[in-house]
Order: sequence, then C-alpha cells, then structure tokens
Amino acid sequence: MTSVLVADDQELVRAGLRTILERRDGIEVLGEAADGREAVREARRLRPDVVLMDVRMPDLDGIAAARELAGSPCRILMLTTFDLDEYVYDALRAGASGFLLKDAPPDRLVEAIRAVAEGDVLLAPSITRRLVERYAGGPGSAEPPGLDELTAREREVLVLIARGLSNADIAQALVVSMPTVKTHVGRVFLKLGLRDRAQAVIVAYEAGLVRAGDDHA
Repeated sequence: MTSVLVADDQELVRAGLRTILERRDGIEVLGEAADGREAVREARRLRPDVVLMDVRMPDLDGIAAARELAGSPCRILMLTTFDLDEYVYDALRAGASGFLLKDAPPDRLVEAIRAVAEGDVLLAPSITRRLVERYAGGPGSAEPPGLDELTAREREVLVLIARGLSNADIAQALVVSMPTVKTHVGRVFLKLGLRDRAQAVIVAYEAGLVRAGDDHA
C-alpha cells in the first residue's frame, strides 16, 4: 500500500486528486494540505510514502516545503505546468524525487506516484532533459564527489539515466540483464551518495557528462 499526502492550495484540485487516488487499489490518501507549511507539518505527522506537492502555494511554496522535508522518509512528487519551467529544476535541487504536469491523465498520475514511491523511474524524462539542459551548470562545473570512483560502465549507466532511460531501456541499450542494470544503478547511487534518479540527472548534467543537444538513446 502506497500512502499519499495531497498538497495543493485549491480545494477543488485536492478533492479531484483524492477522488482519483482513492479509486485505485494499493493507494491510500492519508490527508491533505492547503499550503506548503501545512504540507510540511502533515508530512512529518502522517509520514506518507509520497507527498503530491503543488509548486505554487501560499505561505510556503512547494519548493521550499520540499527543501524542509529533505532527508525525511517521504518522497516528493511535484505538480507543475509548462509555464513553470523555471521552478522544476529548483524542485529537483530541493530534494523532489520527480515531477508531473498538472494535465497528466489519471493513469499517469497513479503510475507516477507508484514510480516515485519505489524510487525507480524518473518521470517526464524529455521535460527533465530540457529543464536541466537550461538550468544546470555546463562544462566547468565542479566534479561531484565520487564521480572518479565510477567504472566506465557505471558512467555509461549514469549518462543513460540522465537521458531519461528506465532500467528496462538501459538493459536493452547495453544488451545486459535487468539484474545487472539494477546492480550498476545501485553502485552509481552508492558511490555518488544519490537518493534517486532525479539527483542522478542533476549530477550528470552538472558534471558535463550530458549536455544540450545530446541524443536520447
């Protein structure tokens, strides 16, 4: 069972999200929050697996709320729109595990929550690449600690993660088994001190391993 806290300043949006999620097996809505400060308070009290967090909220916005929850067991799934591009990279930097466009269909929303809860698939990879290409540091950025400890294959896996590939995609691209991919991903995360794929994307771009114009393999 995946537990969720819904945080959005619009009551109708919260009600709609709750209705969608409560109709799905394996998902439990523990509560709601109308602003970022309440989201932080309720997340610490209820300890959900995932906080579904709107970017723009009064009192404390979603990014600041995510930053306050950094290090907590819950994972943050940010809700955003195309016209809020500049906020998404900040959200990832603040510790969010992924993000989703507000107009995503219900099935994608449920899939996203489950993926974030499992810490597996980075959401909306094409948008992630576009945003990080725009906002991350380019060549010359400081090399993240632990990067020199990666093997050549682990660096390759990191690049593919940054391009938005899932474990299954990576296995196909490298012609290896899924267990092998999971082992490589786990070692990359361990050596770089990463929590999830969102952080892996940022590290790869800031280290210059992936840059604007690179093809999606």
